[in-house]
Formats: sequence, structure tokens, C-alpha cells
Amino acid sequence: MLAKAEVTKQVSPEMERTAAQRAQDRAKAARWDLDVAVFFFAILATVMILLFQGIGVEVMAPAAIFGLAMGWLMGWRKGKQTYERFYDEELSKLEKELEKTISALEEIIEERVQKARGEKDKATP
Repeated sequence: MLAKAEVTKQVSPEMERTAAQRAQDRAKAARWDLDVAVFFFAILATVMILLFQGIGVEVMAPAAIFGLAMGWLMGWRKGKQTYERFYDEELSKLEKELEKTISALEEIIEERVQKARGEKDKATP
């Protein structure tokens, strides 16, 4: 049976790219979670309250821009953190699949070798 180090070496660059792409897709989806949505809603509510209070646009605009920038920064940071975690998960999934495939191939080869030996023993008088 192959050692874990050998299995890790057999993870091809294509498999790594696949893992990276899957992780990136999952991280993009997780980037804009409920926390960020609530933060954006709070910014909207604050801007609306300031508008109804008669506060000028010169005060509201920087506050709104700052809030939107902070929301984007929160989403970007969360996406970066989740990407690393998802990438590790995807690589481990691929390694497990590769280990299963290798063990299945080893079993098939062993069965065929045993079958060939049995046929050879039967053929020799």
C-alpha cells in the first residue's frame, strides 16, 4: 500500500487547480453572509435617519461611503479567510479520493494476479 507521502505527491497540478477553483467559488458565496448584509442595512438605516433629520449631503455622503467601504472590507476579509479553509478542505477531499482510487486499483491488481496464478497452477500438470 502506498504511503501518505506518496499519495500527496501524486496530487497533480490540475487537481490543485480544481481544488483552488472550488474553494474560490465557495469563498465568494460565503463572502456576503448575514453579518455583512446586516451591516449594510444598518448603514442604510443610518443614512435614512440622517436624511430625515435634515443633515446635509456633505455629512451623509462621507458616512455612507465609509460604511460601504467597511462593508466591502469585511466581505473581502471573510472571503480570504474562508478561501484558505475551503482550499484545505478541497485538497483533503481530493487526496482521500485518490487514496480510495489507489486502494481499489491495488485490490483489482491483486485479484488479477491471484487469478493468473490460479490459472497457471491449473494449467501445469
